[in-house]
Amino acid sequence: MVEPLREANRGLSAYARSAFRGLSEDATRLAIMTHENELESLGFTTRAIHAGQEPDPRTGAVVPAIYQTSTYKQDGVGGLREGYEYSRSANPTRTALEECIAALEGGTHGYAFASGLAGSDAVLRAVLRPGDHMVIPTDAYGGTFRLVDKVTQHWGVDYSTAPIADPQAVAAAMTDKTKLVWVETPTNPLLGIADITAIAAVAHERGALLVVDNTFASSYLQQPLALGADIVVHSTTKYAGGHSDVVGGAVVVGDNVAVEEYAEVAAMIRFNQNALGAIAGPFDAWLTLRGLKTLSVRMERHCDNAEKVVEFLSARDDVTKIYYPGLAEHPGHEVAAKQMKRFGGMVSFEVVGGMERALEVCDATKIFTLGESLGGVESLIEHPGKMTHASVAGTALEVPPALIRLSVGIEDADDLVADLRQALDSTR
Repeated sequence: MVEPLREANRGLSAYARSAFRGLSEDATRLAIMTHENELESLGFTTRAIHAGQEPDPRTGAVVPAIYQTSTYKQDGVGGLREGYEYSRSANPTRTALEECIAALEGGTHGYAFASGLAGSDAVLRAVLRPGDHMVIPTDAYGGTFRLVDKVTQHWGVDYSTAPIADPQAVAAAMTDKTKLVWVETPTNPLLGIADITAIAAVAHERGALLVVDNTFASSYLQQPLALGADIVVHSTTKYAGGHSDVVGGAVVVGDNVAVEEYAEVAAMIRFNQNALGAIAGPFDAWLTLRGLKTLSVRMERHCDNAEKVVEFLSARDDVTKIYYPGLAEHPGHEVAAKQMKRFGGMVSFEVVGGMERALEVCDATKIFTLGESLGGVESLIEHPGKMTHASVAGTALEVPPALIRLSVGIEDADDLVADLRQALDSTR
């Protein structure tokens, strides 16, 4: 009876499960289903604050505990308490985060990892086998490209690139061996937009899964599973955590994977999470869970500030191009408006003067911090060609040399605009 109960309980917080202690297996399953249905009826911010985070029934603590433990006492051989035996396999703090992120993405299976790339690796290993083929964007995060090009290829997996703004181009890049289409939307760093529903149809028609990296949009602004995606991945280091104090990743899968061959992909990812061991530690999981509580209010401020930054940049004669899906002239604007709540906090732009001037601007800001990563409360500035995307130099994914990427934080917008103004003026 232990194993069925363990699987029934998987993904439900320790606090919620404690309320079901002593019930029969069928009663436990019914209670869990009722609990999940109640969560689905709640608004996003309510789920962010409460999913996986019920008050401790013993002490009444409203914040989940940090279960800083490696192992658990068993009630006899195989007699596991609440399904926990070893913290690589499962930990109550991580379970709380996994339940929360799954609820926010509208999925049923959530898995927390040590980094976004660790989660991506688990997905690739779950889906792909030697001889398979995948499609990735011509504009993608440098770390994703490095993982696919330098690691996955060595397993015997081939790949092609395609402009994900064009579903037909994605279809043309597929072969009879394509098992997975991987998209970011918005993309990093050119803020390209993929029509998730259209690409899902293209992928599924050819028997491939669609994976969407939802890091730039966040769970608050976009729901890929509802739009037809099969798997969602996040670097929770970014907007989910939101405070630049924790590295992590997440993978979410829904119940209705469109390709029958991969009906058990959630279980395969779960197996890889345990077998590969790149799991989120309890303190990291707790920090990420804390960040998710304020995701909606932070994203609104990020969007407000980004729009004001874009308005300022649009008036500059030394800014030659702005990449922001909120602009009406952005080629993906209509799709973004359809599938996103707002247009996000990331802005990229090119300046007159090429790479040399772009580097000078990055060095001249005072409030915008020169640094990699994104999605924190503080504003960051970087030169993708020399920093986050150096690994794609000389490939189809190479970025423009004059490109600057901004992660617009939640400081006062007037201060951010003034900082960019002085940096641009001082480098003319």
